[in-house]
Amino acid sequence: MDAVIFDAVTKVFRERRGFLPWKRGPREKSKAALREVTVSVPTGKVLVLLGPNGSGKTTLLKLVSTMLLPDAGRVFVQGADTVHDSDRARRHMGMAIAAERSFFPRLTARENLEFFATLEDVARNFRAHRVERVLQATGLSDAADRQVMSFSSGMYQRLGTARALLKNPSVLLLDEPTRSLDPGATPQFWSMVREVADHGCTILLATHNFDEALAVGDLVSVLHEGELVDSWDVAQISGRDELRSRYFRSASECDLLSDLRARCTS
Repeated sequence: MDAVIFDAVTKVFRERRGFLPWKRGPREKSKAALREVTVSVPTGKVLVLLGPNGSGKTTLLKLVSTMLLPDAGRVFVQGADTVHDSDRARRHMGMAIAAERSFFPRLTARENLEFFATLEDVARNFRAHRVERVLQATGLSDAADRQVMSFSSGMYQRLGTARALLKNPSVLLLDEPTRSLDPGATPQFWSMVREVADHGCTILLATHNFDEALAVGDLVSVLHEGELVDSWDVAQISGRDELRSRYFRSASECDLLSDLRARCTS
């Protein structure tokens, strides 16, 4: 069964002209962040999204989370339509948010997680155990009783993941989760992601890191200028060099196609 389904999804962002007269441009500009993307993620699998900045990776994750809604096509999370049944879709998912403003700086990591566990309706008699479990899973047990205002950016990254795991989601969304982690912590994080997936959680992970894609992924999809240009099974890729070669070949072919389209419409 597919836990997440994108069915010909398009998302367009529109910029309206500025309020001040000297900043006014055209009445409205639009840019398609995603164009007719179709992809499915089976239950318990890790889909890695590769692509340059602005390719649509974060937009895709936000559409799954219901932070954004599609302009065309449909997104399903565990069978729930994110437009017409968004409450049910949100109950299944956790999204890692690592921004410092997402937490109370004068509270400890444990106190922050206890607060968010309450918001997520984690049962009272199970709450302390769940908080302890996610602290261990993300390597934050030793820092559990420190105020988070003293945390490094990498520790915030791990705390955001811990928060996403609190309600034991069946779908987990990770946006460049290791970008602030030190090299020693990264393999531990990869192991944690694989363990979560092996327990049946479906994971969508956006990254620029080929090693990360191979370490945690079951499937790899390449996004380029809002289009899904290629997908592979990680088991069929021999190593980093092959993945890198496939990635740049797909991006190059997409650039050539975009150039051909531009010439045909000019």
